[in-house]
Amino acid sequence: MAPSARVAENGDVVDGFGRFRGLSARSLIGRRPRSVAAQVFVLQVAVVVLLVAGAVLALLLQSRHEVDADARKRTAAVAQTYAHSPGIRAALAAPNPSRILQPSAEQARVKAGMDFIVVTDTHGIRYTHPEPGEIGKKFVGTIGPSLAGHAHTESVQGPLGKETQTIVPVTDSRGKVVGLVAAGLKVTNASHPFNRQLPIILGTGAAALALAMTGTGLVASRLNRQTRGLGPAEMTRMYEHHDAVLHAVREGVLIVDGDGTLLLANDEARRLLELPPNAEGRRIRELPGLAPEVAELVATGRTANDELLPAGDRLLAVNQRPTDPHGDAMGTVVTLRDSTELRALTGRMEATSTRLDLLYDAGVRIGSSLDVVRTAQELAEVAVPRFADFVTVDLAEPVLRGDEPAGVGARMRRSAAGGIRDDTPLYTVGTLIDFAPTTPQARGFGSGRPELVPDLAAAHGWRAHDEELTRRILDSGVHSLISAPIKARGTVLGVANFWRADRAEPFDQEDLSLAEELVARAAVSIDNARRFTRERAVAATLQRRLLPRALPEQIALEVAYRYLPAQSGVSGDWFDVIPLSGSRVALVVGDVVGHGLHAAATMGRLRTAVHNFSTLDLPPDELLGHLDDLVNRIDLEEPSGEAGPPDPDGAADGAGITGATCLYAIYDPVSRRCTMARAGHPPPALVHPDGTVEYPELPAGPPLGVGGMPFETAELSLPEGSRLVLYTDGLIEDRTRDLDEGMELLRQALARPGLSPEDSCRTVLEALLPARPRDDVALLIAETRTLGSDRVASWEVPYDPAAVAGMRASVAERLTAWGLDELAFGTELVLSELLTNAIRHGSPPVGVRLLRDRALICEVSDGSSTSPHLRYAATEDEGGRGLFLVAQITERWGTRYTPQGKVIWAEQPLPPEER
Repeated sequence: MAPSARVAENGDVVDGFGRFRGLSARSLIGRRPRSVAAQVFVLQVAVVVLLVAGAVLALLLQSRHEVDADARKRTAAVAQTYAHSPGIRAALAAPNPSRILQPSAEQARVKAGMDFIVVTDTHGIRYTHPEPGEIGKKFVGTIGPSLAGHAHTESVQGPLGKETQTIVPVTDSRGKVVGLVAAGLKVTNASHPFNRQLPIILGTGAAALALAMTGTGLVASRLNRQTRGLGPAEMTRMYEHHDAVLHAVREGVLIVDGDGTLLLANDEARRLLELPPNAEGRRIRELPGLAPEVAELVATGRTANDELLPAGDRLLAVNQRPTDPHGDAMGTVVTLRDSTELRALTGRMEATSTRLDLLYDAGVRIGSSLDVVRTAQELAEVAVPRFADFVTVDLAEPVLRGDEPAGVGARMRRSAAGGIRDDTPLYTVGTLIDFAPTTPQARGFGSGRPELVPDLAAAHGWRAHDEELTRRILDSGVHSLISAPIKARGTVLGVANFWRADRAEPFDQEDLSLAEELVARAAVSIDNARRFTRERAVAATLQRRLLPRALPEQIALEVAYRYLPAQSGVSGDWFDVIPLSGSRVALVVGDVVGHGLHAAATMGRLRTAVHNFSTLDLPPDELLGHLDDLVNRIDLEEPSGEAGPPDPDGAADGAGITGATCLYAIYDPVSRRCTMARAGHPPPALVHPDGTVEYPELPAGPPLGVGGMPFETAELSLPEGSRLVLYTDGLIEDRTRDLDEGMELLRQALARPGLSPEDSCRTVLEALLPARPRDDVALLIAETRTLGSDRVASWEVPYDPAAVAGMRASVAERLTAWGLDELAFGTELVLSELLTNAIRHGSPPVGVRLLRDRALICEVSDGSSTSPHLRYAATEDEGGRGLFLVAQITERWGTRYTPQGKVIWAEQPLPPEER
């Protein structure tokens, strides 16, 4: 017990030794009598409480007495004053004293702050009272002394409650008592001053009690510290338990005094530091065999928190604190903990945490785009330098085109590379590599299992691929390799190679597992990018096939166009220029919502439908109505929940149509009229010959597929040389600007007179499109031309079969004037048949029009809406062969309906020299 005794003599061991600071002596020795410090504290508290309570009580009684005395003085003064006030005697002698006294008594009561002033006769009957109902009733109180001529003060239970009142007599000039005056206060009102003083008294008492208790507590606390609350026997037993615990713990404990002398060392400290038996009582720096780092820390006495210091073959976690909580130089307590095994475990945990962080970053960073090469490069960037010094990714050639690898060979193209430096002799990106069958890359690609090569210098199969190249790779410091196949959905797409050079440790089995997991995560993204590349290529091919490759020949418009697919993928934008009968031309621009193969296929269906509907010569509003019905049917045919390949904007391709927009316009070069209608599409721009630009008022109409609303048309008269600009929303919409700003930019780009449609297309795209447009753009600019009167001839025909012969002659004459005599016979035959049918089966008015366009067009109009039909006549039939002859002679023919009836037209090709 000698160490314990020395500790007790040199300071507060328990307070300095943090592990035992909270140890309760009561728990060690069981129940015991209250300590001297506690008994003194209780006695002092009792005395203080009694003294403070007595003082508070005395103050309360004194204050209460003063309040009562003040109330008696005030009521007596008010009663005497009112009893001797002028007119009181005369009022008492009046027939009705209450009528005179009640108002004056109430006025005096209010001014004096009394609760009541009562005037009574000598029998105690009230003349006045604050409550009029009490007038005429018997006064509550003792009136005998006052009738004898004396003032009397008392407390009674009156009509207003508990009252303090003073009663004084009213005497006449002879000294006879003729009435009484009582003034009083309710006890509750009289106590108001007392109530106001009560919080002050109680607060003062509480403050005095708190101050006294604080002083008592400080005295008791100091006494408790001096005695520690224990007797001699208890102190001995506590230190015995303390010493037993000190030497039983699995942490080393040293207690050192202020001059560096070791006062105490428990058994664990002796074992960890290998201290000699006589170490206690010697200076720390003089102990033989003590680790220098530990000796330096303990000798300086500085505070330490879990400092790791070597001691022989151990690694110790050292904590040091002063024994005095105020930091005075009384000594220090040192705890020692063997953390050798913990350090090894911590190292493994840190390695695991690093691997998990790497996998997490791979999940976040790999696959940010749907580009195969970019995704492979992201794999390389994630792995360098945390896992490998160099990373190369080799993909099978078909994968880069979006296809799955075919065949069993290991022919791959280096698609990505990354490293800590750029001077390695590894194959560069873009190199096509045919790996030898003995290489880890070929084996991994063929088997689908990763290959670990800890020592490349001893890997003869790898070195056999290219002796010179592999020698240069080894000379650059590369010494270890993991080749992991990139496998998705059971198909190997390529291999990822991880190389180590600057780090001396080679790859091991744990690294192999990490590489496999890392590549597995990247493989999913690479396969998604491959599938998207395939679907995008298919959609782009389909879209190119579906869009017009060249514009048809016509003379009504000079047309220029641009179509730019979005960088993120193909969409459903389309345009068309469709020649119609009568030298008219239809312009179409549309947009299917969505991207990908589904949007492109839907666009093709709608474009085909527009072509078919246009052959019927339908007006724009009717054509859009039929197109709207078609979109609704397509939407119903789409299976719900069908999902397609990933979309660059995050939407799944293959879902039903959510909408489509279209603008359809028909331009007539003879009348220079343009009729148009739109279904949710941006309005066209009209550029006048002088360069001014406007957006015509054209009813918008709902998008296709919405239904429920009819479409409306607008008709414009266009001077020759005007330019009609049709476009899709990708031209004017952008995330950096709103729609109005885009339309204003388009207006400014078009407001340049003298430009050709081709130049206008180039100017518009340069002004409005960003470097990487997010949406497809279709732009169609058409400059109007007119079919002059020298190329048009028209006649009104009498509704008489005899007029047919005259019309044949007129038409022949015009054909001669145009130099088309060789077409005269066929034209007369066609005209005779069509005109005869119109007169026989139609209704007036009947007209004939010839147009010399790129073909000779003959039109016969009448007021009937009945359309003739081509049929084959039997041998015995007398009629029915006219339209058959028309179809054989002409290149094409048809019917067009107008608000006035119908037009039957037929076209004949011009001779080559007249075209």
